[in-house]
Amino acid sequence: MQTISLDTLPILVYFFDNKQLRRVSVKRSNSELIEQAIQGDEAAYKELLENYRGAIFNLLYKMVRNKEETEDLVQEAFIKAFRALPSFNEEYAFSTWLYKIAINNCIDHMRKKRLKTYSMDKPVQSKDGELDREFPDTSMSPDKQVLHEERTNIIETAIDELPENYKVAIILRHSEEKAYEEIAEILNIPLGTVKARIFRAREMLKKKLKGKLMR
Repeated sequence: MQTISLDTLPILVYFFDNKQLRRVSVKRSNSELIEQAIQGDEAAYKELLENYRGAIFNLLYKMVRNKEETEDLVQEAFIKAFRALPSFNEEYAFSTWLYKIAINNCIDHMRKKRLKTYSMDKPVQSKDGELDREFPDTSMSPDKQVLHEERTNIIETAIDELPENYKVAIILRHSEEKAYEEIAEILNIPLGTVKARIFRAREMLKKKLKGKLMR
């Protein structure tokens, strides 16, 4: 069977985004899909992409908070994963293996980008001197949706300001609802380190959010 060129992988992602994937009537197992994809079966590549793209997009979006960047990172993650398929160890869950590739690629991207960020508690520099950051008082707003959105934005901002290691751990635990053991496998760190990072991240968030949220 002819081997699929890696140059066509971005095209596969494009086809998925444009909902041009042909759905197969019988779902195949990951083992079957991986074996057939390694042999060059384009339909197997497409099905793996279809099965996991949504989850990977949601995860990476929580880390970068930018749709266009997320789209690029998802494409990069799948290209790297497809290239590495022959090295996949079936003793592990395919989703965990894919998460590891996607997260490592995302972390590399964030480190290279290194955008300047500001602490929620750091004063703003102005021509009149330092001004404390002010957050809207939502206690008088009758619109519960507005209150919810403002609360969510404040929490997301606090998470975004966490150091990368803590940010990834807290997102995997609370947003993705991953078990400690799976997080350890994804991040390739000891279980004790996972628990320590999550505990520390929670403490940092409590400090950042103190007095910022309405109960």
